[in-house]
Amino acid sequence: MRRVALILATAGATIVPATPAFAHGGEGANVTSYRTEITGVTGPLDGLSVRTVEGGARLELTNDTGRPIEVLGYSGEPYLEIRPDGVYRNAASPAAYLNETLAGDTPVPATADPTTAPAWQRISAGTTVRWHDQRTHWLGPARPPQAVADPDHSHRLRDWAVPLRDQARVFEIRGTLDYEPPPLTWAWWVGVVLLGAGLTALVRVWPRCVAPLAAGAAASTVSYAVMRGLDGAGWSGVLLVTGALAVGAAWRHPPFYLALSGFVLAAFAGFGSSDAFLAAVVPAAGPDWLARACVAVTIAAGAALALTGLLRMRAAVPAAEPVATGATAD
Repeated sequence: MRRVALILATAGATIVPATPAFAHGGEGANVTSYRTEITGVTGPLDGLSVRTVEGGARLELTNDTGRPIEVLGYSGEPYLEIRPDGVYRNAASPAAYLNETLAGDTPVPATADPTTAPAWQRISAGTTVRWHDQRTHWLGPARPPQAVADPDHSHRLRDWAVPLRDQARVFEIRGTLDYEPPPLTWAWWVGVVLLGAGLTALVRVWPRCVAPLAAGAAASTVSYAVMRGLDGAGWSGVLLVTGALAVGAAWRHPPFYLALSGFVLAAFAGFGSSDAFLAAVVPAAGPDWLARACVAVTIAAGAALALTGLLRMRAAVPAAEPVATGATAD
């Protein structure tokens, strides 16, 4: 038991500093209250596709038309050009520097001049590009007035457009920007606690349920990793590794491994992704509620596995025999 306590304490000390930082009114690092959606492209072309990725943080454009397509900057200057042989960025475009931060506080060099001839620099050999675009985001330091006055309902903030150019023809990516209220964070946490307690009780009554429980924990963890990957947020090594640990627990589950894998699963994959409970838009493909459900199941199932392992370890320790005491007669 001391070895288990030492491992759990060490893992806990590791994860606490890794808790996500939050800014902009309590939103997590990977979630937001602002939903950016594309409604269409005026004058669409075969082979040209656009979508939002990373929870709407970036636009992604793929150009398989066989001819160059330009993305125009904030002053109408050439900003990006997606050619058949790669992606090029205009170093003279102020957008090349302003888009480095959504706040727009990156200093713009004096050489960045939208009126000068483009200075193209190749940045990729592919035909797909992603970029932050301030036209699609809420950039104010505070929440919009509509959200301040009525934070419990959704609000359309604006329609937006990003201009593209095909030779001499200018057309647009069009979309919307909405504020959405946060989910009921407390309700999700109550659900996690109730589910974790119920799963622990289930395994206590039917011990053979531990394998399906571990398999379900692995499925929820890997599902969330896949949803994030499909949305362009990247493939999380933490989620995939902890999912593999849960698969191992489903295959063979000695008490020590059960306790350790369950704790790592709940702490790193579960609590490490719990910012999904804090804001409306989660950077994951599919419905936001489904992403939250995956995180909730991961936390609850991981905690149930850890507690089950600890209880089984405790039950396996033989009880100490009482020491006989008393005076002896002469």
